[in-house]
Amino acid sequence: MRIVPASICGVITAALVIALNTQLPSGDTKTPRLGFFLSPQKGFWQNAESDNASFNAEINIRGLKNKADVYFDDRLVPHIYAENDADAYFVQGYLHAKFRLWQMEFQTYLAAGRLSEVVGDKMLNTDKYFRRLGMAYGAEQSLKQIESNLETKTAVDAYTAGINYYIDHLKAHEIPVEYKLLDYKPEPWTNLKTALFMKLMAFDLSGGGEEDFYMTNTKNFFGYDTFKKLFPDRADSLNPIVPKGTPFEKPGIVPVIPASVDSLYYARTNNDERFEAPYVPNKNNGSNNWAVAGSKTKSGKPILCNDPHLSLNLPSLWYEMQITTPTHNSYGVSFPGAPYVVIGFNDSCAWGFTNSGRDVKDFYEVKFKDSTLQEYQYNGHWVKAETRKEIIKVKGKEEVIDNVAYTVFGPVMYDQHYQSKNKDNKTYAVSWMAQKESNELLMFEKLKLAKNFNDYAAAIDNLLCPGQNPVFAAVNGDIAIRQQGKFIAKWKHQGDFIMPGTDSSYQWQGFIKATENPQMHNPERGFVSSANQMAVDSTYPYYLGRLGNFPVYRGYIINRKLTAMHDITVEDMERLQTNNYNVFAEMARPALLKLLNEDKLNTEEKKYLQILKDWNLNNDYSETGATVFQSFWDSTYHIVYDDEFSKSKLPLYYPQQSTLLESLLRNEPIVFADNINTPDKIETIADDVLAAFQKACAYLSQLEKANKLQWGVYKATAVTHLLKIPGLSRTELPIGGGTNEINATTNNHGPSWRMVVHLKDKVEAYVAYPGGQSGNPGSKYYDTFIDYWAAGKYYQVLFLKKEEAKQNNRIKWHISFINA
Repeated sequence: MRIVPASICGVITAALVIALNTQLPSGDTKTPRLGFFLSPQKGFWQNAESDNASFNAEINIRGLKNKADVYFDDRLVPHIYAENDADAYFVQGYLHAKFRLWQMEFQTYLAAGRLSEVVGDKMLNTDKYFRRLGMAYGAEQSLKQIESNLETKTAVDAYTAGINYYIDHLKAHEIPVEYKLLDYKPEPWTNLKTALFMKLMAFDLSGGGEEDFYMTNTKNFFGYDTFKKLFPDRADSLNPIVPKGTPFEKPGIVPVIPASVDSLYYARTNNDERFEAPYVPNKNNGSNNWAVAGSKTKSGKPILCNDPHLSLNLPSLWYEMQITTPTHNSYGVSFPGAPYVVIGFNDSCAWGFTNSGRDVKDFYEVKFKDSTLQEYQYNGHWVKAETRKEIIKVKGKEEVIDNVAYTVFGPVMYDQHYQSKNKDNKTYAVSWMAQKESNELLMFEKLKLAKNFNDYAAAIDNLLCPGQNPVFAAVNGDIAIRQQGKFIAKWKHQGDFIMPGTDSSYQWQGFIKATENPQMHNPERGFVSSANQMAVDSTYPYYLGRLGNFPVYRGYIINRKLTAMHDITVEDMERLQTNNYNVFAEMARPALLKLLNEDKLNTEEKKYLQILKDWNLNNDYSETGATVFQSFWDSTYHIVYDDEFSKSKLPLYYPQQSTLLESLLRNEPIVFADNINTPDKIETIADDVLAAFQKACAYLSQLEKANKLQWGVYKATAVTHLLKIPGLSRTELPIGGGTNEINATTNNHGPSWRMVVHLKDKVEAYVAYPGGQSGNPGSKYYDTFIDYWAAGKYYQVLFLKKEEAKQNNRIKWHISFINA
């Protein structure tokens, strides 16, 4: 009889073994393999890091040319000292892997269209999207350029070797917790992965969304005459990067406007589509940067400031470090996934970036001969398309094959095999600058060595995509800014809509020379700045792109404040970077109040009106007036536009906030002020404003009852884990700011790195970012800097020579890399 209970125990044991080593269904996803995940020896428990953890180590490595040392300060910032550049980038790769391995690899899976391998078929649509966009293709082209240059090849080879050394020696219990959650393991790093990461950044800053389709839908729905009123070329309040009135030379290339533009482009077409990108970068991706000359500072030396605005994630996009070799001494933030310092400074100069907003991605309707997509019509002939076979591995299922046709315009993004919801099965190819070969790493290679303006100018020549506004300041007193990228010479409004792809007449005709890009060097006004606004006024001879890509108000207030400032100090610049003044509300509040009929408000509504009137125009955390204003404005905007826009069954592109505001300021008739849902009444803008305020007050009453009337509580800024796991995120942060403020902090987006560099003879810098040096949620260094960042505080960096690092009392740990 003993065999029966023994057999039952055996069956139960076997079932438990199977269950604990199987991913079990849990809602729309699956659990990790619980046996491994909960294992005391190898599971997530092992990722907990003691507050007193030591990072001291001596590592013997074959392949290093010489000895290298890393000194970690009290913020876990590494200071690398190597006797040659290759060893420095080996160490950088090792450190990136040690502290950020899961993050850097996961991002390259996204770029390569490989997430289905990790999380299953729910990411299949996303994987197809990135492959059809040409992300991997573009990375392959750029890798050829990277590896054809001796300096960048040396850097990426060494960087890859450093990552792989760490991976090869990684013990099972040391694997980052996200791998354990998703039940996969790190794979060897390659130079291609670095190229993929660089293309992902290009996508984040120049390739997101399907606005061309939405703009086309909007033009088709309302007609081009109405469209032009909704989307003016420039905002009246534009304060451009290059001041208005600056003369420009005649263009080196004048693109020819197609003869059919009125009938095939501006007229209503049958390109009515509802394509929706499965992954869209935040529309507020941008930044602030400026440099003030010594003529405006108290010290007589330049000060450079930069705060790139990106999604607020954990682990942070950035990893702070110093790299010192006999050729250079640089400090700043790096990308986990690529070598070099990206934003930072050296002994002689400093540099930073903002996004240019230029349109370098266009769609073409291509006519194929048949559904095989082997031949397409081009210039009166049937031209053979190339086919790229995309093999997508899917976790737990069979692999998926996606054959993507490549045309003279680029890869076919949408066809009957992917997201086609049009009964005519139209086919659209995408031209995007990031599909072309480039070597942006060479820019960072040269910036680390830069000594003066000429070096800076030569370095940024290598920036092709994404287009940026690199700012520069030097110890010798120079300041400069140039909008840089490989920008297409477009005829006015080219690429705003879907373009015909049956011939070459709508194709890109050439590129603008770098010398013709908007730029300033040592201007008389004593500063240069950019905040993603349109770079130039209407006298610039090239088309920059639609107004929707260029926010107006941060650039406006930054230029106004810098113009008025003198005897500037570092503290002044820190206060300016974290300034919450709402210049948009400064313009909009009086325009709205002028139209609001107060006599028709009830007691509660008058209470909120008084809050609005008393508001000091600062979007500080505790302000309630900021919430009242935002609710009032949002309500007005939607009451004006929603009745017309909601009639479309297709996704449309809404006008910019500046379009409505400037119509109010000009006291001109407002397009769509009348509510088309009330045919027996013609509403005026005053009617809209009254209805909007009353609607906003009802909403504000609900917020107040929920104790969410304070701006910071209402905005609820959070820094979220890349997997959107609440327990690994920081939520409800005490920080003000907003979309139109210099401190451009919204719910999940904002200054991802704040840097103020004082270009004294011995350079000083002050920094903060919303994260921590470690990517391990079990480490106290995972989110170390967030509270400081939210409070608007800065750390003074240690920019040390090796002998100084050995003696500095803020240095806590040392890793020695020895050539075995």
